[in-house]
Amino acid sequence: MNPIRALAAVLALLLSLSTWAGPGDDTRAAFLEVVARPLVAARPELTEMPSVGGLRKYHLWFHSDASERVPGYLVLPDAAAFKGRRPVVIALHGTGGSKDSGEITDLVLKAVKAGFIGVAIDGRFHGERTRAGTGVAEYNVAITRAFVTGEGHPFYYDTAWDVMRLIDYLSTRKDVDAARIGLTGISKGGIETYFTAAADTRVAAAVPFIGVQSFQWALENGAWRARIATIQNGFDAAAASAGKSPGSVAFVREFYARVVPGIDGQFDGPAMLSATAPRPLLVINSDSDANTPIAGVRLAVEAAKPAYAAAHAADRLQLIIQENTPHRVNPESVDAAITWFVRWLQP
Repeated sequence: MNPIRALAAVLALLLSLSTWAGPGDDTRAAFLEVVARPLVAARPELTEMPSVGGLRKYHLWFHSDASERVPGYLVLPDAAAFKGRRPVVIALHGTGGSKDSGEITDLVLKAVKAGFIGVAIDGRFHGERTRAGTGVAEYNVAITRAFVTGEGHPFYYDTAWDVMRLIDYLSTRKDVDAARIGLTGISKGGIETYFTAAADTRVAAAVPFIGVQSFQWALENGAWRARIATIQNGFDAAAASAGKSPGSVAFVREFYARVVPGIDGQFDGPAMLSATAPRPLLVINSDSDANTPIAGVRLAVEAAKPAYAAAHAADRLQLIIQENTPHRVNPESVDAAITWFVRWLQP
């Protein structure tokens, strides 16, 4: 398919799914122009795995573009207890993790026991999408390469595209209710969650954990170092390639502009959360998390409130702040996420 026609098809498909016209439409369209690429057949491959607590589990592969084959898994709820088409909860891991990380498998299993089909995938250059099978070395190399060449967005954006293509696949399954798809993620996965939810209105409810933030606020207030530290090797190599100081906020802006264009502006947290309205969005962050400074979190949520109010959906936007907590997810927050999905997706 011609790349331009394919991109137009993607934009037309996703924008047609919107149930409420609002200011987020422009943000959504602009983000899709950055991340979309020619559509290819998903060509899913499923292999049954050992059951988990008596629940059926399947390894999944699907194609998200011409060069990317995405690994994941599905866990099905008890067929005797939950019948008919099922809602879905997709879970995304953090930097250095994988779909098999303990916090992700725990989240998925809790969702499945509540009646959802649970799904997790490996993000770009993580887990089965690496030669080593673990670690962040290949992720950092890819980020540096994206800065040098200006091609690809392995830092957050490309995984958001993978999730959209995952939703394409899930929507074809006879056991899935495509109108009830939930998305959640932790840290890096939390960022990818709110990007994807903003970009794809088929995400019916979302819970980003310790990911929501304002990149612009962090830059303006000298609070960007902890976020950059998650990809320090890749960032430092990018600075070296440009002959720039890695300690310069000016270079951070240049780095963002090439690797994740718009992340500190048009696609910053305030804009992307607003673009998610009126769909249910539960933001869970910590009060002592240097990666997501709480002032930037509050800024993003406050910015989204008018969009939710305009859609008469103020109750669909909520913020939970984990008190006296650094960059982690507490057990009660996981329970709150499952409760949120149960409330809005009705398994």
